[in-house]
Amino acid sequence: MEQPSDRILIGTAGWNLPRAEQHHFPSIGSHLERYASRFAAVEINSSFHRSHKPAIWARWRDAVPPGFQFSVKMPKAITHTARLDVSGDVIAAFLAEISVLETKLGCLLVQLPPSLVYDATIVGRFFGNLQEQTAVPIACEPRHPSWFAPDADELLHRFGIARVAADPARVPAAAEPGGSRHLSYFRLHGSPKVYYSAYPDEFINHLADRVQQETEQDRVVWCIFDNTILGAAARNALDLCDALM
Repeated sequence: MEQPSDRILIGTAGWNLPRAEQHHFPSIGSHLERYASRFAAVEINSSFHRSHKPAIWARWRDAVPPGFQFSVKMPKAITHTARLDVSGDVIAAFLAEISVLETKLGCLLVQLPPSLVYDATIVGRFFGNLQEQTAVPIACEPRHPSWFAPDADELLHRFGIARVAADPARVPAAAEPGGSRHLSYFRLHGSPKVYYSAYPDEFINHLADRVQQETEQDRVVWCIFDNTILGAAARNALDLCDALM
C-alpha cells in the first residue's frame, strides 16, 4: 500500500480499476487485491443496496493486507426508508453482518437523503443505539440544510459522530468537517458534474494541504473519491497520494 501516512486513508467508492489506470496496479490478482496494492482504504457502497453473505465479507477481508481499512455504507432500509427511526435490533443485525471484516472495519458511513430534516429526538435515539453497540468510528453525511445548524452539530459531537465534508457541498457548511472532530471524512463526488467530473490538479493540491492540516491536529483522515462513473476516482486518488508523498 503506497499511502503517505497510516493516519491518511485515501481510496475510492468501490474498487473498480478503469482501463486507463490499470497500468498503475499489478496485473495479477482479483480487482480488490490489485486495488489494495496501491490504496489503504475503500468505501463499500453495495451494502447500501443489499446485504451480503458472511463468505463475501470474509473474502473481501482476506483479499487485503493488514492495516487496510473498509468504510461500510449503512443500508438504505435504515437511512432512507426508515429515515433512522429503527430499533436497536435492526442496527444490531447490520453490525453483526459486517463484523466479519474484523479489524479491517475502519468506519461506518451514514449517508442521509436530501429530504431528511434534522429531528433531535430521532437522531439522538438512532446514534445513541449505534454508539452503544459498536466502537467503530462513524461518519455521517447529512444533506438537508437543517443538519448544519449549531444544535445538530452539537448533537453529532456529543455522540462522537464525525460529519462528512462533501464536494460539491449543498450548503457552504457541508464543505467542512463537523460534529466530532476525532476524524475527518472527505467525500469527493465530482464537480461540476456529480459522479462524472474529474478534479483538476489545483483542487487536488488544495485538498492535500487540507489533509496535511487535519493530520497535524492528530486526526485520522479519510478521503474517498466517488466520481466513479467515467473512472476519474482512481486517477484522482492516485494524484492525491502523489501530492502527499
